[in-house]
Amino acid sequence: MKPIDLRSDTLTQPTPAMREAMANAEVGDDVFEEDPTIKKLETLATHKMGKEAALFVPSGTMGNLISVLSHCQRGDEILLGERSHIFLYEVGGLAALGGIHPRTVPNNPDGTLPLALLEKSIRHSDIHSPPTRLICLENTHNFCQGTPLRAEYMDSVRELAQKYGLKIHLDGARLFNAAVALNIEVKLITKQADSIMFCLSKGLSAPVGSMVCGTHDFIQRARKYRKMVGGGMRQAGHLAAAGLVGLENLVERLKDDHKNAKSLANQLASIRGIELEQPNVETNIIFFKLDPNLMDGETFVNQLETKSIKVIMTDQGIFRAVLHRGVSTEQVKIVAEAIKSILSI
Repeated sequence: MKPIDLRSDTLTQPTPAMREAMANAEVGDDVFEEDPTIKKLETLATHKMGKEAALFVPSGTMGNLISVLSHCQRGDEILLGERSHIFLYEVGGLAALGGIHPRTVPNNPDGTLPLALLEKSIRHSDIHSPPTRLICLENTHNFCQGTPLRAEYMDSVRELAQKYGLKIHLDGARLFNAAVALNIEVKLITKQADSIMFCLSKGLSAPVGSMVCGTHDFIQRARKYRKMVGGGMRQAGHLAAAGLVGLENLVERLKDDHKNAKSLANQLASIRGIELEQPNVETNIIFFKLDPNLMDGETFVNQLETKSIKVIMTDQGIFRAVLHRGVSTEQVKIVAEAIKSILSI
């Protein structure tokens, strides 16, 4: 059977159109800002985000890191969710490389940060405390079931940030999933953020790359930090060409992934021993729990792999499945039937 890999939407393969665009891309040296394909991609990203400028970077982790570095100085503090990707899965780069102090706020189940608690966490001027400079949000929120943050919530955080003179960075790795799920223009989500990072290499199916967007001055600082951390690229227009195809042609098809995720969630909910962490799946990410009395987590993962199906166990007995362009509606049914058969043993 053809393998069904639900570990992440980073597993998407480039489309034939992407491969053709990459092969035929007009390129130059991007460190000298002479790559025409990268310039075209950055212009398109700028327009879609409603910002002044954009920068092509190799990865979302680098994009988040250089964004935080561009907003903060050593010894500054940022506020971010305790379940955020920046805090949990980016190797502590903001502290190790930037000398920036993370202060976490508990996430609500929908990925938002409680506004009252967020405000309470903002430091007042004090010789003993690091100054608060930045609020980091994540949309969609990966480890809160891929939930999209609403534009109204972004407005509320912006109001709070302005009150205390803070900036907002948006980790929008799956930003277009949020816009498609909410059926709104992406600019309505990004307008309240001072900087945005979004990935091209997840649901948009490009093989490599992310974008950072903000003001002209911010992007100039980010460009320098990109060079500092080893992200200066040469004829990277071959990579940017794939990103252009994804951004121009593959946004609306994210609806298919959301539809498949909801279908899989509904089928999982009917299986004895499976409990969804959040019944209302909104985008392409599902978290579910396994009754430990039926089977331990490692055995479950191994049993699935014997059927050529892969998922991630994020904690003991808790699993994540991510739908993407490489998983069809028919394969969703196969996955559900396989899980049902495994747990009926």
